[in-house]
Amino acid sequence: MSAAPLPFRTSMDLSIRLAGIITKKDDGPAASFASELTTWLAKRNIDARLNSVIPELDILIILGGDGTLLHVAAEAARYSIPVIGINLGNLGFLTELTKDEALIALEEIINGTVTVEQRMMLKARLQGEKGNGSSCYGLNEVVINKGTLDKVLQLETRANGHTITTYKADGLIFSTPTGSTAYNLSAGGPLVYPGLASILVTPICPFMLGSRPMLLPPDTLLTTDFAGSNEQSAKIIVDGQPAWDLTAKTSLMIEAAEHPLLLITSPRRDYFAILRNKLHWGIQQ
Repeated sequence: MSAAPLPFRTSMDLSIRLAGIITKKDDGPAASFASELTTWLAKRNIDARLNSVIPELDILIILGGDGTLLHVAAEAARYSIPVIGINLGNLGFLTELTKDEALIALEEIINGTVTVEQRMMLKARLQGEKGNGSSCYGLNEVVINKGTLDKVLQLETRANGHTITTYKADGLIFSTPTGSTAYNLSAGGPLVYPGLASILVTPICPFMLGSRPMLLPPDTLLTTDFAGSNEQSAKIIVDGQPAWDLTAKTSLMIEAAEHPLLLITSPRRDYFAILRNKLHWGIQQ
């Protein structure tokens, strides 16, 4: 079963000697800023490692958008490396800082205490004939999607061995609270505060009106496989990246990951300010 829930928000004193810098692939402005940042860090006796996640890192600096952060979240969580996101475009839910704020914020991090949020992640495993026991980790969500098939999927889903229901839908989203603002929200799922450890189950375009999103405790082990026809197949996608094919002879297992992502947050804005900005709350149309 999954690890016990951890405190959501903590304070940390970071002793930084080696910083990792992750840039969006083939992004000229990000590469240029990474070079500038490497020089800035060197003047403070901090070495930098570019586009590599290793256990020795004291901090991981993301230059890009939320997608860039999602790409390295599993590795950062595995090694318990605190992550800070600097968005070089529009502000994201995870990459909170602008480029103009970056150096000031990093100076504060180097010289003082930082606030770190422990963001729950999901662990996905495929079991069965084509399942090799390997695992994938997602910060936002694990999605079962029918892709280009013209048939509605029938997905029997169980929680700790107890049948929830057979979802008849175009797919199924298993989301973290962090991911509640992503695909889950587009599919009609609820917004969930990141500190509320839970697993969201949201059907995609359900065939039945009674199929509604569900919020489950973080120690739930979810299992999903096909009900009915042996001809069904679907794609399993983890944080936007294809992982496996779900077939009639395989089962998908979802649970809370052993390690959370350590996300450094900015005192310059809070979760609700980001929601207002991204979802345009309070803006006159």
